[in-house]
Amino acid sequence: MARRKLMARLRRSNLYTFSHINRAHHQSAQQDIIDFGYPRTIYCNQIFQPFQKRSLIYCGNDISTTKYSVATFLPKALHEQFNRVANIYFLIAAVLSTTPYGPFSPFSAIAPLAFVVGLSMVKELMEDWRRFLQDHKVNMRDADVHIGGGFFGIKPWKEVMVGDVIKVHKDQFFPADLLLLSSVYDDGMCYVETMNLDGETNLKAKRALEATMGLVEDGYFKDFNDAIIRCEDSNSSLYTFVGNIEYDHKVYNLDPNQILLRDSKLRNTDYVYGVVIYTGHETKVMQNSTKSPSKRSRIEKQMDKIIYILFTLLILVSAVSSIEFAYMTKSDMPDWWYLKAPDRNHLYDPDQPVTSGVYHLITALILYGYLIPISLYVSIELVKVLQASFINKDVNMYDYQTLTPAQARTSNLNEELGQVDTILSDKTGTLTCNQMEFLKCSIAGIAYGKRSSEVELAAAKKMAKDLDGNDPDFMSFQVSKSNEVELECVITSNGNENSDDATAIRGFSFEDDRLMNGNWYKEKYADFHLLFFRILAVCHTAIPELNDETGALTYEAESPDEGSFLVAAREFGFEYSRRTHASIFVREMEPSTGETIEREFKLLNLLDFTSKRKRMSVIVRDEEGKIFLLCKGADTIIFDRLSEEGRMFQESTTKHLHDYGDAGLRTLVFAYRKLEEADFNAWNDEFMNAKNNMSNDRDETLERLSDEMEKNLILVGATAVEDKLQKGVPQCIDKLAQAGLKIWVLTGDKMETAINIGFSCSLLRQGMQQICITTNDQDTMQGIKSDIMMQITSGTKMINVEKDPHAAFALIIDGKTLTYALEDEVKHQFLHLAVHCASVICCRVSPKQKALVTRLVKEGTGKTTLAIGDGANDVGMIQEADIGVGISGVEGMQAVMSSDFAIAQFRFLERLLVVHGHWCYKRIAQMICYFFYKNVAFGLTIFYYEACTGFSGSSIYDDWYMILYNVAVTSLPVISLGVFEQDVTSEICLQFPALYQQGPQNLFFGWYRIIGWICNGVYTSLAIFFLNIIAFTYDPFRSDGQTTDMSIVGAGMFTTIVCAVNVQIALALSHFTWIQHILILGSVIVWFVFLVIYGGMPPEYSHSAFHVFVETLAPSPIFWIISVLVVVACNFPYFIHIAFQRSFHPMDHHVIQEMVYYNKHVEDHQMWKRERRKGRRKAKFGFTARVDEKIRQLKHKLHGRPSTLTLDSPQHV
Repeated sequence: MARRKLMARLRRSNLYTFSHINRAHHQSAQQDIIDFGYPRTIYCNQIFQPFQKRSLIYCGNDISTTKYSVATFLPKALHEQFNRVANIYFLIAAVLSTTPYGPFSPFSAIAPLAFVVGLSMVKELMEDWRRFLQDHKVNMRDADVHIGGGFFGIKPWKEVMVGDVIKVHKDQFFPADLLLLSSVYDDGMCYVETMNLDGETNLKAKRALEATMGLVEDGYFKDFNDAIIRCEDSNSSLYTFVGNIEYDHKVYNLDPNQILLRDSKLRNTDYVYGVVIYTGHETKVMQNSTKSPSKRSRIEKQMDKIIYILFTLLILVSAVSSIEFAYMTKSDMPDWWYLKAPDRNHLYDPDQPVTSGVYHLITALILYGYLIPISLYVSIELVKVLQASFINKDVNMYDYQTLTPAQARTSNLNEELGQVDTILSDKTGTLTCNQMEFLKCSIAGIAYGKRSSEVELAAAKKMAKDLDGNDPDFMSFQVSKSNEVELECVITSNGNENSDDATAIRGFSFEDDRLMNGNWYKEKYADFHLLFFRILAVCHTAIPELNDETGALTYEAESPDEGSFLVAAREFGFEYSRRTHASIFVREMEPSTGETIEREFKLLNLLDFTSKRKRMSVIVRDEEGKIFLLCKGADTIIFDRLSEEGRMFQESTTKHLHDYGDAGLRTLVFAYRKLEEADFNAWNDEFMNAKNNMSNDRDETLERLSDEMEKNLILVGATAVEDKLQKGVPQCIDKLAQAGLKIWVLTGDKMETAINIGFSCSLLRQGMQQICITTNDQDTMQGIKSDIMMQITSGTKMINVEKDPHAAFALIIDGKTLTYALEDEVKHQFLHLAVHCASVICCRVSPKQKALVTRLVKEGTGKTTLAIGDGANDVGMIQEADIGVGISGVEGMQAVMSSDFAIAQFRFLERLLVVHGHWCYKRIAQMICYFFYKNVAFGLTIFYYEACTGFSGSSIYDDWYMILYNVAVTSLPVISLGVFEQDVTSEICLQFPALYQQGPQNLFFGWYRIIGWICNGVYTSLAIFFLNIIAFTYDPFRSDGQTTDMSIVGAGMFTTIVCAVNVQIALALSHFTWIQHILILGSVIVWFVFLVIYGGMPPEYSHSAFHVFVETLAPSPIFWIISVLVVVACNFPYFIHIAFQRSFHPMDHHVIQEMVYYNKHVEDHQMWKRERRKGRRKAKFGFTARVDEKIRQLKHKLHGRPSTLTLDSPQHV
C-alpha cells in the first residue's frame, strides 16, 4: 500500500529540460579527464572487503575548525603572545634579571610577564574550546549507514567512510558529499536546500540515474556491491562535478545533478539513498572553508611600532649610560677609594672598563625598562573585556523577538570596530528575510496595489525631514499653488507605519479592492485579467502540501517568488490545489456566482528558468482543448519576444515597471501565446528528440528550440514583489553610507535577484549606472580573460570621463566571471574599478570566492574590512576579514561560532560600529597614548638621576614606589578612560554619523599624535626632575636649616609625578562620571596613604622612607609649593594646546560638545538640524542619496521656471 502511494506521487522526469546540464567548457574538461583517467576510485558498499577496496586511503569524516590542538596549543599560543614586541623585551629582561647584574629581584621581572602571557593564553584557550564543542556536536550527529545484509544502523558522522551507503531522511543534513542513488519518488527526484552552502533558500531538484532508481528499499542494498565510481579529486567548486559510475557492467556519466553536498538539507522528500564520495575536509563545503586566523587590530600592530621606537630609545639611553659608566670606571673610579674597586663580580673594574660597561648595559636595560610599560597589555586586556561586556549588555542591540543579545565573542578587536572602511555582506538572512510579499501588479496597462514598499516609506520620511529642516538652497524658491511641483514618494502605508503588523497573510501584502473578491471581472480587459491570474497559478514548478493541522495548502517552491505568486493567486480566487505528472489543477472562483470550480490544465511541456534564459514557460492545454504557452521573465527578455499586436500595453507597463523598480521591488513580466495543434506537435517531437539526445550540442539545440517557441508573445502584465528586508536594513545602510562606509554584497543568488535586493535596500537606485561584467561560455579561457579585461577597462574609462559629481556607478559581477577576475593578472584592475564604484554586488559566488574577495579588498586597499553573514557559506569571509560579524539567524550557528562579534539582526550593525566602534577606537587610542606619556615621564627621570650620579645603576625611587606606579597610583584612572570615556553620547553619534570617520582616518592614533604625547612625556620628565632638584638641592628644606637627602627628593619627586599625570588625564577626559572622580582623586590619595603607612613601618621594612612624609615632607611648605608649581608647569602647555585647538582649529566633536554644552540642541532646533546635515558624509547610495537625487531634480525643475512659486508642505497620503 505504501509503495502504491509512493508510485502515485509526483513524477516530473519530463519537466526539467535544462536542470544542471554541464556547459561546453565543462564538457571539454570532462573529456580531458576521461582521456587521462579519473584520479579517484571508489568501491561502493565494500563493507567486508580488504583494505585496498575500503576508504582508508581517504580522510575520515570528522572535522575540526579549531585554531589549536592539545599538541599545538602551547607552542602556537606562546608564539602568538611573543609576536608582541614588548613581551619579547620583558622575556629578555626576565632572563637577565636572574644574573648578578639585574638591579631588581628575578621575581619582580618574571611574575608580571607570566601573569600577562598566562592571562592572554587562558582567554585564547576558552575561545578555542567553544569551537571544539561545536565541532564535537557536528561530528556526533547520527547517520543511517548500511551495515550489511540490507540492514541500516546508526553511526556518528565521524565514522562515515568513503564508499558507505547512507540513508538520509527528510529535513536531515547530508553527512558527507553523496552520489544520489535513489529516492522515495519512483522517478528518482529529490529536493535539496543549499542555504548553508550558497545562502539560497529556494529548493533545488536533484535526480538519480535511471540505472539506480530502482534501489528504493533497504533490502535492495544487500547485493549492491559491484558499483565502482571514478571521479575528480576533491575541490572547492560547488557547481561542477566530473565522473562516472560503473554498475551492472555498464558505465554511466555523472554530473552535478546527482551530487548531494554536505551541510545541505533534504526537503520535501521522505528519504533518499546515496553513496559517500567525499568525506570530512575533502567535502566541498570544507574545501570552501578557511582556517581560523589569529587577528590583531591595527592599533595593536601600530603599538608594536611605538614599542620599537621606545625600545630604540631604551637602547640609546642604556648605551649612553654604559659608555659613560665605562669611561668613569677607567678615569675616575681609581680615586673613589670607598668603592673598593674592583668588586668580585667585576661590575666596576678600572682595569677592565669595557667589561664593566657591558655589565652595566645589562643593568641599564632592566633599570630603564619603565620606558616600556608591561602593565599596558594587562590594562588593555582588562579594558577590552569591560568594553565587550558593555557591548553584550547594550539593550539597544537586544532582539526581543528572539531574546538574543549582542555578543562580543572576542575582545581583541573592539577598537577595530571604529576603523572599518568596507563592509562585505551576505544577502539572504542577513539583509533579507527571504520572505516575498506580493505588493503591486500591472494588468493590461492598469496599475494595481496601493500599499507602499519599505523603500518608499523610508524615502518619504527622509524627504519630509529634509524639507522640514528648511534647506536654504531649496526653500529659497517660492512655488505657487497654481504651478505646484509634485513631490514624489511622500506617502505612507495607510497611516500604519508598522506594515508587518498590517500584513495578515504571509506573502500577500496587496491592497486594492478592484481585484479582490472577483471584482476584477468588472475591469476593462477582463480576459487579460483572467490570463494574468492563470499564469500566476499555473506557470511554476511548485508542489502543494496539505497542512494536517490547519487543513490549508502550503507550497514548496523552487524560489520565494513562486511561493508569493501562488499565495497571491489563491487570494485572487485561483488556488493551485494539486498536480500530477501530466496535469495541474486550479480551483477558480466564478466571479458571477462566487462558486469554486476545479479546472484541469494538462501540462504538455515546461521550459524552466536559468540565469541565461531569464524566463520560464509552461505549455498547457485547457479544458476547452486550446493550447497556450504561458511565460514569465525579465522585462527586457519578454519585450524582445513580443509580437507587433502583443505590444498594446508595453508603454504603460514599462512606466509601471520603472516605478516599481524605483520603489525597490522585484518585477517579472507575464505574456502568453496561443498555439496551433499541428505547430505544437511538430515542435514537441523535435524538442523531445533533442532532449533525449546526449550529444555535445544538446544544450544549444534545446535553447534554439525554446527560442523558437517563445516568440510572438502577447503582453499580459507585470508583478512587483517586495523581498522583505530585515527590520531596519534600509535605515542602517543609509546611516552607514553617511558614516562614509562602503558596502559590498556577496551572495549566492542569481544576478537578477541580487540586483532587485540592491534596489530594495537602496544600494542601487534609479539613475545609477550599472557596470555588469559577465563572460561568454563559448569563449576559450584566454578569450574570456581578454573579454573581462576589456570590460573592466571600459568601466574604468566610463568612471574617469564622467564629469557629474553626483554620478554614481554600481559594479555587478557573477561568480564565474569573478573566478577569472581574482587571478593575479586581473585582480588589481578589478579592485581599482570596484573601489571607485558606489556599490559592488557579487552574485553566484561560492563560499571560497567570498573569502577570496574579502582577502583582495583587505590586502589590496590596506584598510579595515568587516564581513557579516549568517550561514555556513559565510564562514570563510567572516574569518578572512579583519572583523567577522555573525548573525544569529535561521541558517544555524556556524557563522556565529566563527565570528568575532555576533548580533541578532543586521540593523544592530549601525550601533555596533557608529557608537561602540567610535567609542572603543578613541578610548583605546587615548589610553595607549596616555600610557606611553606617563611611562616616558617616569622612566626618563630615572635616567636623569643616573646621569647626575655617575651612572651608578641605582634609582632615586624606593623599589616599592616603582612597583606602585603602574599598579595603583596611575593604573585605575587610565582604565577608567578606556572604559567610560565618551566624546559625545550615543544619540549624538547616531545623529552625526560622519564622526565615525575619525577612526578610519586614524586621527587619534596617527604618528603626529603619538609623537606629540611622547614629547609631552619628555617635557614632563624634564620639568619634574629639574624643578624638584633645583628646589630641594641647595636651599634649606626645613626651618631648622636641614637640607634634603635622596629619600626626601625621591619621595617629593614621585609625589609630583603622581599628581601631574593624574591631572593630565583629567584634562584629557571629555566625559566625567563619579567613577572617574573617585579613581583620579583616589589614586592621589592612595599615594599619600601609602607613604604614611609605608613610612610608619620599622626601618628594616621601610628603609630610607621611614617617616619620610610625616616628619619631613608634610611639615615643609616648600614641598607643597613645589608640588603645585610642578603640576601646573607640567600641564600648562597641554592646557594651552587644547584651548588653542578648540578656539581656532576645532575638531568635529569639539563643535558638537560646545553646542551641547550651551543647549543648542534643545534651544535652537534649526541650527542643530543644519549641523546634523553637515555631519553626514555625502553618499551615493542609501535612501538619503535617493532623496537627494529627487531634490536635485526638483531644484533643476525650479531653476527652469521663470514664475514665482510657493512650495506647499508635503502632504502624506
